[in-house]
Amino acid sequence: MKQSKLFILLLFFYAPTLLIAQQPSSSNRPIHSDAQHAEAVLLNQPMDGFQGIWYANQPSSDEFVYKYSGGLGTYPSNHYPFSIYSEEVDKTFFCFGGVNDVGSLIHAVSYFDHKTNKVARPVAVLDKKTNDAHDNPVMSMDKDGYIWLFSTSHGVWRPSYIHRSIRPYDISEFEPVNAVKTENGEKVPLDNFSYVQMYYQPEFGFFGLFTHYEQKELRYGTKQSRIISYMTSPDGENWSAWKDIANIEEGHYQTSFYKNGKVATTFNHHPNIEKGSGLNYRTNLYYLETTDFGDSWQNVQGDKMDLPLTTIENKALVKDYVSLGLNVYINDVNFDENGNPAILYVTSGGYEAGPSNNPRTWNLAFWTGTEWTFSEITASDNNYDMGSIYLEDDGTWRIIGPTQPGPQLFNTGGEMVIWISKDKGKTWREEKKLTSNSEKNHSYARKPIDAHPDFYAFWADGHGREPSESSLYFATKDGKVYRLPRKMDKDLMKLKRFKK
Repeated sequence: MKQSKLFILLLFFYAPTLLIAQQPSSSNRPIHSDAQHAEAVLLNQPMDGFQGIWYANQPSSDEFVYKYSGGLGTYPSNHYPFSIYSEEVDKTFFCFGGVNDVGSLIHAVSYFDHKTNKVARPVAVLDKKTNDAHDNPVMSMDKDGYIWLFSTSHGVWRPSYIHRSIRPYDISEFEPVNAVKTENGEKVPLDNFSYVQMYYQPEFGFFGLFTHYEQKELRYGTKQSRIISYMTSPDGENWSAWKDIANIEEGHYQTSFYKNGKVATTFNHHPNIEKGSGLNYRTNLYYLETTDFGDSWQNVQGDKMDLPLTTIENKALVKDYVSLGLNVYINDVNFDENGNPAILYVTSGGYEAGPSNNPRTWNLAFWTGTEWTFSEITASDNNYDMGSIYLEDDGTWRIIGPTQPGPQLFNTGGEMVIWISKDKGKTWREEKKLTSNSEKNHSYARKPIDAHPDFYAFWADGHGREPSESSLYFATKDGKVYRLPRKMDKDLMKLKRFKK
């Protein structure tokens, strides 16, 4: 019986990679499981503990096994936020991609109580009926304290969902939201969106950035373009028409941030070229912002931009990486005290895992108010080594991310490190190692909205080359690390500090 269960579990893990391996090399079709068309199931059930999803993408037929892989419960960088601090109840609420006994992705919610220093037993809200971590949830919180869960989808093959807590500041039970959007002047179901970043402004409502997919006739064939867009809603149920931000060649990945009424998005683009085009080739760095809830958009210099952007050369371009022959992987963006953006991103020589595409350089692009400045922070060993940047009130700039090599070299993640800058990102120093001598790589360190010092970064671990258990962690601002319990014998548990 145990062998049969293990076989089913491994089949569920590897089915997507077997599917993708049978695709032509030019295919842009993302990994998805055999359950791609299944309807998700609302659970509202307590979980045994914190068990994260393991996921892998694109087998590489070499010693590194996958393009990227591991414990990806807080993946990808284009999903945000996974956690929100509420001053009203002094709790950090968080969601993550969990897993059940057969390997299905579970959208789970919990909280950390800063008064008692206890973590709540997670609640399984939704069984997404896939093992694809691209379907990980993000969360939001409205002015009345209701918690919203946005369940994304990877492309058009599975439905997306919105759920809202039954009671304010309460994770025990969620209800479906029958959301609609405006399309050609009519209300239609809002049931598919990808790569969501969701922000809430009390005076206006929800502002969501996302991706939708569209077949395009391009110079080198018909491609499925990733079009980055935004939508707004006063109540989370009635949404505006989708408004495109950029649709250049084969599309984009965007990463965003919101603070003090300003939404910023920074994105790369997928070039359409005769050989090697597609999502694995992403280059250039762009930036746009809005301060009026999307009514108008500007570049960093304040020039009004007509959207969507459709040409490679435009006034949103921060830096040309096409001419340098480098791929661009955007991690995070934040604002300084004057509202000037700082963009954290990684560049490399190609998409494949392994040393041939070194260096994987961690870069910072910062707008001083008059010009973009660029600095190199460090280097790591995988394109998908992802961290978060914090621009703090006292002038300290902080990065938390997996910049040290982990036990699975050249696979996603590594050992978590704090980096500090005291001169607005011009120079950086390694402040503290958060993990060391780990058995599995740590990856995707995420900053909460309005981060509390005692819950400052949130991430998961996982083996880089084979399916494994994945645990979840959080760190304090000063570098204390706590591992969330995989098994809980009570509904609220005080945590012991994780020892490296």
